[in-house]
Amino acid sequence: MFEKLLIANRGAIACRILRTLRALHVKGIAVYAEADAASLHIQQADEAYSLGEGAAASTYLAMEKILATAKACGARAIHPGYGFLSENAAFAEACENAGIAFVGPTPEQLRVFGLKHTARALAKHHQIPLLEGTELLDSLDAALTAADTVGYPVMLKSTAGGGGIGMRVCRSAAELSESFEAVKRLGQNNFSDAGVFIEKYIEHARHLEVQVFGDGTGEVIALGVRDCSVQRRNQKVLEETPAPNLPDGMAEALCAAAITLAKAVNYRSAGTVEFIFDSADGRFYFLEVNTRLQVEHGVTEQVWGVDLVRWMVQLAAGELPPLSGLVRQPRGHAIQARLYAEDPGKDFQPSPGLLTRVDFPTAEGLRIDTWVEAGCEIPAYFDPMIAKLITWAPTREQARLDLHQALSDSQLYGVETNRDYLRQILLATPFASGRPWTRCLEGLAYSADTVEVLSAGTQTSVQDYPGRLGYWAVGVPPSGPMDSRALRLGNRLLGNRDGAAALEITMSGPMVRFNCAAVVAVTGADIPLLLNEQAVPMNTALLIAPGSVLSLGSIAGPGARSYLCLRGGLQVPDYLGSQSTFTLGQFGGHGGRALRAGDVLHLLPLQDTRAGQRLVAEPLAQTRTLRVIYGPHGAPEYFKPEYIDTFFATHWEVHFNSSRTGVRLIGPKPVWARTDGGEAGLHPSNIHDNPYAIGAVDFTGDMPVILGPDGPSLGGFVCPVTVIEADLWQLGQLKAGDKLRFEPVNLQTARELALKWDQCGSWLACDSSHSVLQTDPSDAIAGKPGSHTGHPPLNLESPVVLNIGQADTRLVARLAGDTHLLLEIGAAELDLVLRFRAHALMQALEARALPGVLDLTPGIRSLQIHYQPEHLPLADLLPLITTHWAAVCATPNLQVPSRIVHLPLSWDDPACQLAIEKYMTTVRKDAPWCPSNLEFIRRINDLANLDEVRHTVFDASYLVMGLGDVYLGAPVATPLDPRHRLVTTKYNPARTWTAENSVGIGGAYLCVYGMEGPGGYQFVGRTLQMWNRYREVAAFDGKPWLLRFFDQIRFYPVSSDELVQIRRDFPLGRFALNIEHSQLNLADYQDFLAREASSIDAFRKHQQHAFNAERERWIASGQAHYHSEEPALPLGADSPLQANEIIVDSPIAGNLWQVQVTAGERVLGGDVLVVLESMKMEIPVVAPCAGTVREIPVQPGSGISAGQRVMVLERD
Repeated sequence: MFEKLLIANRGAIACRILRTLRALHVKGIAVYAEADAASLHIQQADEAYSLGEGAAASTYLAMEKILATAKACGARAIHPGYGFLSENAAFAEACENAGIAFVGPTPEQLRVFGLKHTARALAKHHQIPLLEGTELLDSLDAALTAADTVGYPVMLKSTAGGGGIGMRVCRSAAELSESFEAVKRLGQNNFSDAGVFIEKYIEHARHLEVQVFGDGTGEVIALGVRDCSVQRRNQKVLEETPAPNLPDGMAEALCAAAITLAKAVNYRSAGTVEFIFDSADGRFYFLEVNTRLQVEHGVTEQVWGVDLVRWMVQLAAGELPPLSGLVRQPRGHAIQARLYAEDPGKDFQPSPGLLTRVDFPTAEGLRIDTWVEAGCEIPAYFDPMIAKLITWAPTREQARLDLHQALSDSQLYGVETNRDYLRQILLATPFASGRPWTRCLEGLAYSADTVEVLSAGTQTSVQDYPGRLGYWAVGVPPSGPMDSRALRLGNRLLGNRDGAAALEITMSGPMVRFNCAAVVAVTGADIPLLLNEQAVPMNTALLIAPGSVLSLGSIAGPGARSYLCLRGGLQVPDYLGSQSTFTLGQFGGHGGRALRAGDVLHLLPLQDTRAGQRLVAEPLAQTRTLRVIYGPHGAPEYFKPEYIDTFFATHWEVHFNSSRTGVRLIGPKPVWARTDGGEAGLHPSNIHDNPYAIGAVDFTGDMPVILGPDGPSLGGFVCPVTVIEADLWQLGQLKAGDKLRFEPVNLQTARELALKWDQCGSWLACDSSHSVLQTDPSDAIAGKPGSHTGHPPLNLESPVVLNIGQADTRLVARLAGDTHLLLEIGAAELDLVLRFRAHALMQALEARALPGVLDLTPGIRSLQIHYQPEHLPLADLLPLITTHWAAVCATPNLQVPSRIVHLPLSWDDPACQLAIEKYMTTVRKDAPWCPSNLEFIRRINDLANLDEVRHTVFDASYLVMGLGDVYLGAPVATPLDPRHRLVTTKYNPARTWTAENSVGIGGAYLCVYGMEGPGGYQFVGRTLQMWNRYREVAAFDGKPWLLRFFDQIRFYPVSSDELVQIRRDFPLGRFALNIEHSQLNLADYQDFLAREASSIDAFRKHQQHAFNAERERWIASGQAHYHSEEPALPLGADSPLQANEIIVDSPIAGNLWQVQVTAGERVLGGDVLVVLESMKMEIPVVAPCAGTVREIPVQPGSGISAGQRVMVLERD
């Protein structure tokens, strides 16, 4: 037997062959096109080699590449599968010449049978009935003459290939003339043979075929008759064996004819002889021979209990026993359905894309041959078959019903499939009755409960309520609707559950076509609605007829988001318990992204057609009021008391760089109570990273940001107030230029407002102006609500509700809104003892499984509890915390598992350089950390040179103290040895863009960014992925996040090119990560610190001196205080237009990132002129028509207002 066998194919057949090779103990060698890099056949193979980029011609049809790979890896045999090179005689010959066994027929047999006209000649010689037809045709004139002789309709066929490619029914001379060159071209492109011929076309034909196997020495067996009559455009859709309802003796006659033909050439290996059966006269005619394994070979294997691939490999190795001893008696019935990535609703257009869900059922008698799992990309280059579902049962009827059930239970999402089409075919009379014919599908009308996106709008995504809860500790935000009130009201209006998945529309909406009846409602900000070009109202249940087009325009007035709710909700898969889209994380919703034109969304069949119900909409105020709980970080600890007064008195303006991650605000610069953040960073806003609550107003440097539903769970910035749950919906309706103020309320009021809204059914009934603030100064005791308002005048109590213990056993509980409690441990310094104790407290609370606790999220020296006060009142929670904290502090020695994870690091990676360049262009030009973050790190730590920075990072062992520091399992870590701790400050203001898995240092911490997004840490480089969205990869140990609390990260250097390859291979399970298992003992670590105390102390003093010197340089240069207030845009007069000139305006306020054209340059309609950065999105402004650029009145880095002129064009 061969030691190694190379599979010259892809997809399901490659996986199928590998299955047999494993049973034979033969090493399977895979080859793949780069577009197939995620295919299971690569994972399942013992070795895998790339054939490069591109389509079939340069990959799976590239004989030289495949043979070179086989020679290089030592493969002694090649199995070609089906399609591609499987019937290519030249390839089989080249294999034999290279001393490599071709697992299939001989080259001569491939030539004789591979060309349909020579196969017909052989069949004719052996008296096998033939359809009237021709030899090869050399011209269209010859074809027209022959067609007149045979009589229309005729089938024009390519002589090479199969799979329905290169076959056209022609009913007239005109159709033949149209098709002739096309069929020749298809044959040439797919099979390198342009030969064509004609044969008579039978109107009511069945397609029958016989599986044969020959030993190459004259012995041939037949394994029954398959019926492959269910076809679409000559492509098989369903196949079964035995063929049902044949006249007596017909199956035997077909098998005898097939054996005769195969014996005539001493046929070797597996093959299929195909026949046309004329139902009208009960006669069969030879069609062709497929000299390969067929796609549908599985049904024969199931009924006959054989493994055809095994036979093929054994025969090629000279180890196949006599055929007579291999044949068994057939048993039962098998049916196969081909599951394709195609959209039957769009004329079976292929549907390439990312599969975000793949769930196939398991059942007795069910076999599934596939090559995909969630996370696989269906490429546009190749056959779009996803899987073959084969059911076996004792009877045909049971097999049919089982297959229908298996398809119903198969859940795939991300691309459109023909699943429902297959289910309809199985129930339709032609197949159900067992009397299908090759054109029986022409009468089948496909129906689907779908909505097609014709255009997508600015940013339209699927969201559900309350979003993705329970993963805040690993950096997964809840996402969900930014205006949850509008979505919930829309769902209530339609009779849905409150949280049903709907579309969130930002600024401008989509245009969608309904392929089914639906009832919808649009809520939220006012947006024009057109149903089939007729205006229809918002806040109304609208009945949509199949085929209707609904267009949503642009939001012109107040507000930023509208919601399209649909009765029954959108049908998208759950990801970590929610259907909400987290676009930055690229998961949830539809494909983990905003919608695009061409997307197809699925609905439940409409049962209830009632419509016309209405909501009363509440207009948005000119100045919004957001009610907040004071805390967790206030005055006088962090802010001067007078600034808190200013904070509440200010009418803040929304900054253009606001989005679902957070709403940035423009207003008075804070007055800080501290000069810096100490170990946590140079800026007084910096604290040791702690968990945030959604709605927390955190000061990123001097700029406040309200944390949105897609915001990060951990961060190192202080938060003076937190928006209450009942007012979080308002964040979704804030856009650039809006004004807002904050109003403090107490816990009791906050909870009454939340519960009151939950129980009401209309916006009017929930009018916030009807709410009465309740406060009683006598309630100002820990754990009792009512002490945190006092307006006017401001008389704010401390947000601290619990303060126990001393020194490193001290615990302080702070209010973080009305549903979160922030526990801070010990002094505000980096001390691993504190992190150990926070971990122990978290484990104790987790073990209690307290009702009402949604999340426990640790920080560096903190632990946040997200809870529901109605299920677990604060007055009950605080004593529980006190009890468990005492137990933790009484434990003398703590020990935790601590894996050592070795990660590759591309130092000063190009992606980091790009982010710095973008920051300097659009955010801040003069920052001390620009243009080189590494030079800044060197300077602020007083290291001799940049190599010292490098050595320090690579020598350190970084202890993971938090996960999700910047999303998705991203670690915040610090070196175990304090002498490796490089201290920096964070960007002020923060970056708006950071590449995924960038590595940075902020304060005394290192962080790996889990995903693309904003950030503030100083870059050192980039590493591999921290998050695995869909696939099973061993290093992740069954979870989407790579790292665990208390892991140790050790970096080793790689080049940027090496990292590109690693980042491609790692999520596919093809890069082995070195992970060592160990324990971390707190007492041992404290002993180490004691031994090295003098050296550590000297290091810290030197570092502090450098830190102070850098701060003095900032003060001297005027860089110490960055003013985040945006200057008013100049209202300079635009120059008057000349004849034939048009202006191009900015559609939205933002910063100008790029100008992509120059004055005098000619542009076409649709060309990108400038790129704006606004609401964390890059927004291209395109030329409305062709013309010449005459004026560019703006430059990169400048602020742009909505409607501002950015260019003047002269029309062509």
